[in-house]
Amino acid sequence: MKEQNNFWAHNLKFLRNRKKMTQDDLAAALQFTRTKLKALETGATRNPPLEDQVLISDFFKVDIDTFVRLDLSQLGELHLRELEAGDMSYVTGKKMRVLATTITPDNKEQVEMVSHSVQAGYTAGYADPDYISSLPVFHMPQLPADRKFRMFPVKGESMLPVPEGAYVIVEYIQDWSTLKDGTPCVVITKNEGIVFKIVYNRIQQHGQLHLVSLNPLFKPYDLPVSEVLEMWKYNSYWTNTELSPQADMEAILQALGKLDTKVDLLLREE
Repeated sequence: MKEQNNFWAHNLKFLRNRKKMTQDDLAAALQFTRTKLKALETGATRNPPLEDQVLISDFFKVDIDTFVRLDLSQLGELHLRELEAGDMSYVTGKKMRVLATTITPDNKEQVEMVSHSVQAGYTAGYADPDYISSLPVFHMPQLPADRKFRMFPVKGESMLPVPEGAYVIVEYIQDWSTLKDGTPCVVITKNEGIVFKIVYNRIQQHGQLHLVSLNPLFKPYDLPVSEVLEMWKYNSYWTNTELSPQADMEAILQALGKLDTKVDLLLREE
């Protein structure tokens, strides 16, 4: 297992192999001895001198902080090239995204509803103002006026006690790096469509999210952040059945509490 939050040795070997270089080749390019390079790759040198870190960072065009904190082997070739070009926005989730939205005549945000019948087209139309303006809208004065909310349908039974057929009301997340572990979120993905899961933030360490269902019959899985289009944080849910919002939230919090121990055990095995 790699040392938590320090991928220096692992990334050095990965980047060398990616360039199809032998240890002798890279040692010569860096003017190191092969013994010194081997010690760096195996982690025998636990705290490389800063000058060596700078030299290696410059050679591979990957900044030192990324070298230490991110498992580069989890990234695709396109994103590795973006990293080498100095673009960290997809890793941190800090890239400014233009959110298509609708407002009332007096400039107040409305809550768009992505219905079951149109959700399949959301991944293609999420950034299209025409598509978003075609969605049904609601004004919910009880929601904070300075945040953006949307409604998405729940499919399947992976997030019980939130039932299939319900709509979750969610808040838009601009900066994914701020997401706290254990946050229920609607995640808009390139290939899986709209998913509603408990999210554990592994962007800094692995460039991915760890997604967990409340229903233990559904196994957790990892999702590369490069597959994510949007993220929305859970606020509440609505169904055609008359329910108490307070009871709904209590049920979810109880389910989350039961989930904590299981998730902790799973994460320790990583």
